[in-house]
Amino acid sequence: MANTSGRMLQLLSLLQTHRYWPGEELAERLGVSARTLRRDVDRLRELGYPVQAQRGVDGGYQLAAGAALPPLVMDDEEAVALAVGLQTAAEGSVAGIAEASVRVLAKVVRVMPTRLRRRVEALRAMTVPAHWDAPLGARVDPDVLTVTALACRDDERLRFAYTAADGRRTERHVEPHRLVSLDRRWYLVAYDLTRRDWRSFRVDRLVGPRGDGVRFRPRPLPAEDAAAYIRAGLRDATRPYEVEALVDAPAAAVSQRIGRWCAVEEVDAATCRVRMSAASLDWPTMALGTIGAEFRVLQPAELREQVREWGERFTRAVDATRRG
Repeated sequence: MANTSGRMLQLLSLLQTHRYWPGEELAERLGVSARTLRRDVDRLRELGYPVQAQRGVDGGYQLAAGAALPPLVMDDEEAVALAVGLQTAAEGSVAGIAEASVRVLAKVVRVMPTRLRRRVEALRAMTVPAHWDAPLGARVDPDVLTVTALACRDDERLRFAYTAADGRRTERHVEPHRLVSLDRRWYLVAYDLTRRDWRSFRVDRLVGPRGDGVRFRPRPLPAEDAAAYIRAGLRDATRPYEVEALVDAPAAAVSQRIGRWCAVEEVDAATCRVRMSAASLDWPTMALGTIGAEFRVLQPAELREQVREWGERFTRAVDATRRG
């Protein structure tokens, strides 16, 4: 029975590798007779694998597309390639791909032999990724993602060190709920057992996460879902500035320059009102400066002060050039 099961796995692997196998060649690869091959094919069909057969002298077998993805049988090289590819995808920012990559990576690593894990780690350590679209400092170690994803899936308590934005490091003991990918960053939503409240954590700031082997019963999340919880927290944390300015230029011209990032309202043929929300005043200052027209800052007062300081700095730069 063990030999039969192993042979059927080998048969499935071969069928997944090639689009079409001549019957004689496939039987030879398996070291069985044509009759035994037919019986093994019938067993695969009973298990739900859609194996198609072509009869005749040149007959053979191929695995057709089915209603569901069958379990994939991979050799060592394929398993290593899959794990490395999933790690790369997990670090990327393609919408909808990173989240799925973490889930699959967690499944693969869970069953991967130690010898293959070492090969994956060695290959990843010697590879320099060429990323340029993720926020500075937000790159996440796939191993951290994998450990965290497994703890979320298994309802296992998690311990890790956490580095806050101000550089302080604290030890955390949490009940992990979900991982969320938002704005090219990964967040962990979890119940903090020390603080006895829900918290969100930047995954790139987690250090040495490890499951402690203790299972827990999931608590109700105080939000519609984990993504909503993260968005609400980010809104509370950013406290955006509400910017309003009058610009001495037609609304159509201003919209063409910066309308993609703000609201532009016509006041008259030669004047418009610009409104925008920003977490920092640097972007509104640059945006208004690039219009190429006179403008007056209506609010906030902090923006008027920043524009004045920038203007004085630019004037000093020009004067220094003239003196030089």
